[in-house]
Amino acid sequence: MSMAGVSANRLELLQIAEAVAREKSIDRKIVIEAMEDAIQKAAKSRYGAENDIRCEIDPKTGEARLSRVLAVVEVVENDSTEINLEDAQRRNGDAQIGDLIAEPLPPLDFGRVAAQNAKQVIVQKVREAERERHFNEYKDRIGEIVNGTVKRVEYGNVIVDLGRAEGIIRRDEMIPRENVRYGDRIRAYIYDVRREPRGPQIFLSRARPEFMSKLFAQEVPEIYDGVVEIKSVARDPGSRAKIAVISKDSSIDPVGACVGMRGSRVQAVVNELQGEKVDIIQWNPDAASFIVNALAPAEVTKVVLDEDSNRIEVVVPESQLSLAIGRRGQNVRLASNLTGWDIDILTEQEESERRQKEFAERSNMLMEALDVDEVIAQLLVTEGFSSIEEVAYVDLEEIANIEGFDEHTANEIQTRAREFLEKQEADRDARRRELGVDDEIAKVSGVTTAMMVAMGENGIKTLEDLADCATDDLIGWTERKKDKDSEPVRHKGVLDSFDVGRKEAEDMIMSARVLAGWISAEDLEPQVADEPAEGEEFAEGEADADAEDAAEAVADGSGDTAGTES
Repeated sequence: MSMAGVSANRLELLQIAEAVAREKSIDRKIVIEAMEDAIQKAAKSRYGAENDIRCEIDPKTGEARLSRVLAVVEVVENDSTEINLEDAQRRNGDAQIGDLIAEPLPPLDFGRVAAQNAKQVIVQKVREAERERHFNEYKDRIGEIVNGTVKRVEYGNVIVDLGRAEGIIRRDEMIPRENVRYGDRIRAYIYDVRREPRGPQIFLSRARPEFMSKLFAQEVPEIYDGVVEIKSVARDPGSRAKIAVISKDSSIDPVGACVGMRGSRVQAVVNELQGEKVDIIQWNPDAASFIVNALAPAEVTKVVLDEDSNRIEVVVPESQLSLAIGRRGQNVRLASNLTGWDIDILTEQEESERRQKEFAERSNMLMEALDVDEVIAQLLVTEGFSSIEEVAYVDLEEIANIEGFDEHTANEIQTRAREFLEKQEADRDARRRELGVDDEIAKVSGVTTAMMVAMGENGIKTLEDLADCATDDLIGWTERKKDKDSEPVRHKGVLDSFDVGRKEAEDMIMSARVLAGWISAEDLEPQVADEPAEGEEFAEGEADADAEDAAEAVADGSGDTAGTES
């Protein structure tokens, strides 16, 4: 694209612009602007960079017009870009201060260096326009599957030629142990498109659950049409996967639709995923039934849900234990990812031993606390009494109605239970004082004397100490390791042994902060959006104005953020 002949042949310039625009699929106007830029640059190096030189190419004739622009000012400080009013009016009678005057310059004959520089400017501009087109073309295709050819493999990352652009499958987004070579056809899922200094990067994946969802949508018309919905997917790429489906039409079996005639549909997906085994599971709004389905092919005899902590205990026959857990815990891990519940698996024998142990512990606890014999304690446990509080405050008739009990016995048992609780409370209060826990903490909503003892043992002795806590300090937290095979680590909280949820812990901390005077009770009430709090009018107004300016800048592309890496 030598620029030497440009000034000689105007039409050739337009033809070049047309050809480049067509080849790179960009707007002809962009190519002409790039040429104008190049000529401007060359003219500046000829006439001196201090001049403000503009170039215009007529899009119809191809004629390049050069001109030097001067600003009309009262006092000239720089005579290469400014002109005083008197001189300006000599050239143009209507000139006013603040106007711009254009002085035509003779057409340029490029030297070899200037032509080379001009060519570089044009190539650079065209490349930028091409990158922008790639970004705009692919940014709306996030979530699609694309086909491409393997261009090269670098350090395990696969560069894929998508035709007009290049995509990258990072090593951790590939299916493990999958071998690809130069020239292989490959399908992948676009999960991100980002502007980067070296041009837009299109990030592809073959390991994400969404890739499998999209493959099923391609193979199963019912999913594509929305009759069958994929509720969740859990994958161990290259090894095993579980997918939960539900049908919106009762006449269509969602699992059958995904499997296809003689397994043809699921087989097509399995082949694409290098033999990854896929379990297709019927989704169920009832958590217990869904989890039983998700543990397939293992059979489950009983489940116990704990909805507060999102845990579930699953009881399986001894013979099914290894099947339910799966190789390296894979089956239970996938079922857990699919359902969003933490699953504990027990055998029937373990569960029965644990029940007996619990029964014995509760009986002993009631025997000691109420000073009764084993028969009475066991009767109470069998009837569902698991704590002294239940015995002390339940309706008297519930105890009297137990077989072998009468009202007098029930009254005696209840009196003993209440006396025990009063003594226990007095002991705890003494222990709390011994630990130096402030009386003020008792005013915090939801805090019991037993909790105050636990707080004292963990160094929380004043309102300020409690107000300074984070929710996790009280209820503990679970640290999940990045390594898939390692178990999550549970860090205990101060109130771990009490049945305290996240919401109650937050309320305690906030209540302590109010009592300590850190915040006022009004701060906890939701703010009315229309009326800014007193003394905040100016700050909020300023923030709103900033937000509006930023929004406008982004909208018209004038902000600093526009065009930078997103």
